[in-house]
Parts: sequence; C-alpha cells; structure tokens
Amino acid sequence: MTNHSVEMFNYHTWANQTILGRIKELPSSVLSQEVNSSFPTIAHALSHLYAVDKMWYLVLTGTDMREALQACIPLNESILYSVDEYANIFARLSEQFREWFRGQADLEQTILLDNPFAGIRQTRLSEIVLHLVNHGTYHRGNISTMLRQLGHASTMNDYSLFWYQEPAVSI
Repeated sequence: MTNHSVEMFNYHTWANQTILGRIKELPSSVLSQEVNSSFPTIAHALSHLYAVDKMWYLVLTGTDMREALQACIPLNESILYSVDEYANIFARLSEQFREWFRGQADLEQTILLDNPFAGIRQTRLSEIVLHLVNHGTYHRGNISTMLRQLGHASTMNDYSLFWYQEPAVSI
C-alpha cells in the first residue's frame, strides 16, 4: 500500500512536469512575458515554486527553517531562460526528494519547526510534504491563470486526473 504523503508527492512531481510540458509547447517568450498577476512573469512563478520546494527539502533533511529560508531566498530571484532549465532543476530536486523518502521509516514522526512567520511547533514530516504539495497546486493555478491572460490555454493537472495516468516512478 502506498503512503498517502508519498502518493501526493508523486502527484506534485507529475503536475509540475505537466504544466512545464504545456509551457514548452508555447513560444519560448511566454516565460518572460509580463502579466498583471501574482508574479510578474511565469518564470518568476516557477522560480518561486522551485525555491520553496528546495527550502522544504532542506527542512526535511535537517536544516533549520530559518537557515533554509536564507539559503533559498536567492533561488526565488534566480530567473531561468528556458522551460528545459526549469524542467531539469525540478527533476533533480524530485530525485533528491525520492532519495529522502526511501530513507524514511516513519513520515508521521515530528520535528520542531521554527517558522519565522508563524512560530515554533511540532510538525509531522507528512504535514510538511502535504503543505509542499498544496503550495505547488496553488501556484500552478497562478500559472494557469497567467497563461490564459497571455492568450494561451493551460492544461489540466488536477489530482483526480493524476489517478488515471500511467504509474509514475515509485518511491
């Protein structure tokens, strides 16, 4: 039986690949076209999504959240120039997560999370994974809206569509 947190992470990886695949079908300029939205460009949204995923990876692997945030703030502003570059960094990070998952015996164990925005609390590893997935879903929605504002259709990347896809690489 698959762990729910692992399955949700597999969905997150699939959904990121799906939206990146759609963007790759469009003119390369779509990444940097300015739009009046949550982010100035789709590239900015992708960089933010990557930076936050990386930050949570660092937290899950033992880095203090404040330190992880400081390490990843520059990634938020690191704007890449091609969809392939984004696909590559997301793929590498997904593999790092998969390796981390393989080493986890208990995703329900807690860590002390010192969140500078919300305070200190005991947090289950599985909660962090679900938050990461939820954060990604939110910003893929932003990207879908941005695509529409730029005159392009997006693509479905809902969890319910993921159920019907070929099995992804298992963790």
